[in-house]
Amino acid sequence: MDQDRIEGSAKTLGGRVKEFFGRMFGDTKLRSEGKMDQAEGKIQNTAGGLKDSLRDDGRRNP
Repeated sequence: MDQDRIEGSAKTLGGRVKEFFGRMFGDTKLRSEGKMDQAEGKIQNTAGGLKDSLRDDGRRNP
């Protein structure tokens, strides 16, 4: 598993937590930051998945 996938998943989870507390306390800035972190995490996770796919294809097709 690519490191980007791990970091992306962690960032997405952290973003969900931020968004939750932003909603809970009525803090729109924290909520927005949480949504942005989630988007960044999803992109990073997707990039890591692509790297994994390319790496796996390279191993299968010598």
